[in-house]
Amino acid sequence: MGDCCLKGFRWEGQPRGHETTLAETDCYVTGTNPDVAILVIHDLFGWKFPNIRILADHLAEEVDATVFVPDFFGGVSLPPTILDDSARHPDIDLPSFFSCAKALHSTHNFRSLGALGFCYGGWAVFRLGAKDVNLVDCISTAHPTFLEKRDIENVGVSVQILAPEFDPYFTEELKGFSRRVIPGLGLGEGVFEYREYVGMEHGFAVRGNPGKEREREELVRAKEVVVRWMGRWLRK
Repeated sequence: MGDCCLKGFRWEGQPRGHETTLAETDCYVTGTNPDVAILVIHDLFGWKFPNIRILADHLAEEVDATVFVPDFFGGVSLPPTILDDSARHPDIDLPSFFSCAKALHSTHNFRSLGALGFCYGGWAVFRLGAKDVNLVDCISTAHPTFLEKRDIENVGVSVQILAPEFDPYFTEELKGFSRRVIPGLGLGEGVFEYREYVGMEHGFAVRGNPGKEREREELVRAKEVVVRWMGRWLRK
C-alpha cells in the first residue's frame, strides 16, 4: 500500500447506526429494510472510521436498505493520527467476508444483497460477485486495489466501477481491460457502468477532503451514482 491509501479527512457529524455482530464479526449497522442489504467493505481506515459510517448512513436512507460495515481487520483500528502521519496500518485479514455475505442470506434472510468496496475492498467485492461464488446481486467499487485481470474476467453480476483519473493501483491497463472485457461477458444489457473522475486520486470516494479542490464535491457525486446503481439492481 502506498501513502495515498493512508490519506483521509474526518468529516463533521455523528453516525446514526449501531454496533452489533455479523457472523461472529463486529459490525456497524444502519437502516431497517428487512429485505434489501448492502455489505460495505471498508478501506485501510477500518470499520470505525466516521467517513465510512456516514457514507453507510446515506446509503441506508437513500437506497432504503440495511447497510452492514463489518470489521475485516480483526479488531485492529487505525488511530486518528494516521491522517496526519505515517503510522503503520494494520495487516489486512479477510477470513470472514464470505461468511458475512452468507449470513446476510441464510441467517438474516435478506432477499437482495449488494456489495460496495473501497481500495482493497474492490478486490473483495469482485470475489463476492464471481461466477463461482455468486453471493451478491450487484457490486460497486471505487478505486479498487489488488484487482487482477482474472478477477475481472470471472465476475458474474452487474458491476459499477468508480475510477479516479490518477490511481497507481487501478492502472490505465486495468481500466481499459475492464471496459473491454466486462461488456463481453454476456451478463446482460446495462449491467456494467464505468465512471472516471477527472483530477481525482486514489481514495477520493472516502476522503472527501474540503482542503482538496473539488474532492468533497466529487465524493458526493460518487455517492449519488452508487445510490442509483444499488437502487436499480437490488430487487425491492
